[in-house]
Amino acid sequence: MSNIKGIIFDLDGVLLSTDRFHFLAWKKLADRMGITFTEKDNERLRGVSRMESLEIVLSLSEKPLTLSEEEKIALATEKNDCYREYLKTLTPADVADEVRETLAELRKKGYPLAVGSSSKNTRFILSQTELTDAFDAIADGNDIKNSKPDPEVFLKAAALIGTAPENCAVIEDAEAGLEAANRGGMLSVAYASAVDCPLGKVKLHKFSDLVNMF
Repeated sequence: MSNIKGIIFDLDGVLLSTDRFHFLAWKKLADRMGITFTEKDNERLRGVSRMESLEIVLSLSEKPLTLSEEEKIALATEKNDCYREYLKTLTPADVADEVRETLAELRKKGYPLAVGSSSKNTRFILSQTELTDAFDAIADGNDIKNSKPDPEVFLKAAALIGTAPENCAVIEDAEAGLEAANRGGMLSVAYASAVDCPLGKVKLHKFSDLVNMF
């Protein structure tokens, strides 16, 4: 681990969880369209962009759907508007003390910290939970053309903290994110729901273990 100079964190599922909000918002849209959408289906959307998530939801329809690009954009916007209403209920209490304390300790050690997330709501979520100032840089869905497993968002995050990709560790809870880290030449650290994913080069069982890991 001695070569690691910067640490990049995925947002949802790593720093806090808004999975329940994603599920409720996608389910509301799916119900309106007569599509059965379950929590297991929602797991397939981890680390995936909004438009790609929509395609997965639409693929669950029992009857063929022919939608224009404009109609798909409208549906994705509808879901996001609903999701953002749920996000307004977030407070600083939704971030565990363990997470805040660990981030503070890593900064004391001199590590530049960044968020690398495909979500276009990243900055809003960090603001709602008063977590923005814990990081030196943020790269999110507004900054990229290609979502995970493309490494673009992590490469941007690495550039923002002035650290070479090979000297960065990425903390991820999704297979797509771990693949993105590997493709970017970074150390992939599997956490939470992805802790047993074979794509992770290192396993993180407790968030606070990062303090001793680096």
